Amino acid sequence: MKYEQKAFLLAVLVILCYIAVGIAIGYEQHLLSAGLFILGFFVMGLGFKMKKKQGL
Repeated sequence: MKYEQKAFLLAVLVILCYIAVGIAIGYEQHLLSAGLFILGFFVMGLGFKMKKKQGL
């Protein structure tokens, strides 16, 4: 799989995590929203790590 495809999928996953945070807050599931928020940061960090490794 190309770098661009992986980066796109990671970006979509981060966006979905943050959308899910909003939904979890709406249902007052604060622990779930905190977990999804942290997961979003980890996935975003993975994307930055891939970008640095790629040299872009």
